[in-house]
Amino acid sequence: KMSARRKKQKTRFPLVFLGLFLIGIAFIFSLNSLADPLPKEEETNTEAISHEEFIDRIAPYAQELQKGYGILPSIIIGQAILESDWGQSSLASEYNNLFGIKSFGHSKKVTLDTQEFYNGEWVTIQGDFRVYDTWEESMDDHTMLFVNGVDWNPALYVDVLTANDYRSAAQALQDAGYATDPDYASKIIQVIETYQLNRFDQ
Repeated sequence: KMSARRKKQKTRFPLVFLGLFLIGIAFIFSLNSLADPLPKEEETNTEAISHEEFIDRIAPYAQELQKGYGILPSIIIGQAILESDWGQSSLASEYNNLFGIKSFGHSKKVTLDTQEFYNGEWVTIQGDFRVYDTWEESMDDHTMLFVNGVDWNPALYVDVLTANDYRSAAQALQDAGYATDPDYASKIIQVIETYQLNRFDQ
């Protein structure tokens, strides 16, 4: 009987040590999870591109467009910021449309919800928007809209092109009806002045 008891005791000790070992590992993992509750990917990917990075990304091409067509880079960049939410909107990030340009005819398009200001209030409607391969292609189309106008008025945006300063250009945009927002010009001016975008104007 004594030898049988010893055998049972011998088999218990390894099991006890194994149990304590597993409990220790579980405790260490629980401490790690408390110390670092968020995965690293969530911490580092909260913002895909910073505001300054967005400006630096499109400013050089905006200056090229000024050389070719006269439109102020501050207006191009300011509108891109306002219309695309710093390139983070789905229209900009997935379809490369920085300016909310609508689609007409047979151009490649995507249908998305959009907000328009009608009869003194904001309403959500569905709109067809142009799809581009790159942000630069979107910037080209945006500039050519100002150069060529629209079918019913080729000179619609001539005052935007000929404006000598960003304040006049922003007001010309609103007067031409680029957006339904009654505060559109002041919002563009505020963005330009906050980030000193007129430093890119020549």
